[in-house]
Amino acid sequence: MTEEGYSFFGIEHDFRGADLSGGDFTKAWFTQAVLAGVRLRGATFYRAGLQSADRTGADLTGADLTGADLVKANLDGAVLRSARLDGADMTKASLQEVDASEASFRGTRIMGASLFGVDLRGADLTDAVLFQNTFKVIVDDRTVVRGLTGTVFGPITVLSGASSRDLADAELEEWVAERGGQVQVIPRAR
Repeated sequence: MTEEGYSFFGIEHDFRGADLSGGDFTKAWFTQAVLAGVRLRGATFYRAGLQSADRTGADLTGADLTGADLVKANLDGAVLRSARLDGADMTKASLQEVDASEASFRGTRIMGASLFGVDLRGADLTDAVLFQNTFKVIVDDRTVVRGLTGTVFGPITVLSGASSRDLADAELEEWVAERGGQVQVIPRAR
C-alpha cells in the first residue's frame, strides 16, 4: 500500500473486528464498507471516499476514529452513529445525509466542511472548533456544545420532544451560548 499512486479499494468489504489504527488510507474507497466498531485511531483518510451515489455510505457505527485525519474525506451517506471522532481533523470534509447521532466529536477540528442534513442528536461537540462550515444539522436537548467555538453558516434544526424549530443568525448564537459554547453565525447572503 505504500506504492506511489496506489489506492486501496475496500468497497462493500466487512472489516468488523479489525484494528486499522494508524493506517494510511489516503484516497482509499470504502463505499458501503462495514467498519462498525473498527479501531481506526490516528488513521489517515485524506481524500478518501466513504460514500456512495445512493447515499448508502460506509457503516462506521461505534468506530473509534480518535485523532483520525479526515481532511477532504467524503463521508456522504455514512453512518457515524455512536462513533468516536475525538481530536479528529475534518477540515473540508463532506458530510451530507449522515447519521452521527450520539457520536463524540470532542476537540474535533471541523473547518471549511459541509454538513448538510447531518443528524447530531445526542452528539458531543465539547471543545470542537468550527470554521466557516455549512452547518445544516439536526440537534436535540441531549446534544452537547459546551466549549464549541468558531464560525458557521446556519440554520440548524432543534428537536425538543415532538416540536422542532430552525435557528439561524443571533438565535443560533444564543442557543449555543446558553449551552456553554461560543459561535459566530455568518449571515446568509440575501
